[in-house]
Amino acid sequence: MSKILVVAEFKNGEIRKPTLELLTKARQAGIPTDAALIGSGVRGAADQLAGHGAATVYLADDGALERYSSAAYLPLVTQAVEKSGATQVWFSMSETSNSLAPALAGRLDAGYVGGAAGMEIDGDDLTIHRPAMATKVMQKMTFLKDGLRIVSIRSGTFDLEPAEPVTAQTVDLELGEPDARVVVTDVVQEVQDDVDLGEASVIVSVGRGVKGPEGVEEVRPLAKLLGAAFGASRAVVDSGWMPHNTQVGQTGRVVSPDVYFSIGISGAIQHMAGMSGSKLIVAVNKDPDAPIFSIADYGIVGDLFKVVPILTEEIKKVKS
Repeated sequence: MSKILVVAEFKNGEIRKPTLELLTKARQAGIPTDAALIGSGVRGAADQLAGHGAATVYLADDGALERYSSAAYLPLVTQAVEKSGATQVWFSMSETSNSLAPALAGRLDAGYVGGAAGMEIDGDDLTIHRPAMATKVMQKMTFLKDGLRIVSIRSGTFDLEPAEPVTAQTVDLELGEPDARVVVTDVVQEVQDDVDLGEASVIVSVGRGVKGPEGVEEVRPLAKLLGAAFGASRAVVDSGWMPHNTQVGQTGRVVSPDVYFSIGISGAIQHMAGMSGSKLIVAVNKDPDAPIFSIADYGIVGDLFKVVPILTEEIKKVKS
C-alpha cells in the first residue's frame, strides 16, 4: 500500500509553511501520511503536523540536534522511513533538503527527483513536473523501477488548507552516538527583519532599474505596505545594493508566491528561472521589449520612479 512520509522543516521555533503545504497535498491525494520531525525543542509542534494530516509523527527532540548536520539527521530520517513503511518521502526544497534528500536516496538505494514544481499522483505512480534549462522547458519525469521514491518540492507548489485540532500520535526515534568526524560548531545567519522569501505569498523585487541604494529605498515602502518579502535581481546584489539572501533567480532563491512584483527588472533568463512559477506576475519596466513582459500577467511600461508612488498610493486607498 502507498504511504507518504513528509520530512518536516522546523525553523525559528515553528514548522515552515512549505511542510504544511506538502501535508495538505498528501491529504488531498488520499494517501496515508506520516511525518518526521527532528530538531531541538520541536516536540510541541507535533500536534500541528497531525492537524494537517500526519497520522504518526516520528520524533527526535534533542539539544544535540539544534544545528543541522547530515551526519546526525540522516540516520534519524532513515529510521523514520523504515518504521513508517513509507513508499514515498517528500521534502520541501531548501538548503537542508538539498543536502539530506540525495544522501537518503544514496543510503536507501532509492530514486530521487529534486526541485519539483508540480506532481500528478496515482498511488506510487508519480509524474513530476520540473523546470529545466532555466525554465525554457518543463520536464515530465517518472520513476521506472519499483521501490522508494524521494522527491523535493518547491515552496508554493501546493495550496495550504487550515489545520484541524488533533493530538499527535508520536513515536520517538533512537539517537545514536554522534559522528565524531563531523561537528557543527556554529551557524552564522544574516539578520533579516523582512518577510522570508521562501515563506512569502507576495514578493516585491527590484532590479538594475532602481539605479542605486536610494532607488531601492524608494521601492521598499511598497513591499512593507503589502506585507511582502523584498527581493532583488543578481545585478542589484552584485552591486552591493541589497544583501545576498535577497537574490531571486537560478543562483539565488527559487520562489513561487501568489503575487510577484518585478520592479525595474529586465528579465534575464537566470532571474526568470527563479520566479516564473509565481501565480501572478506584475512587471514595471520602461523598456516595452523587456523579456520580463513575456511572462508577466500585467505589465506597466513606464518610469518606475513615477509608477511605484502611484501604485503605492492606490494600494493605500484600497487597504483603507
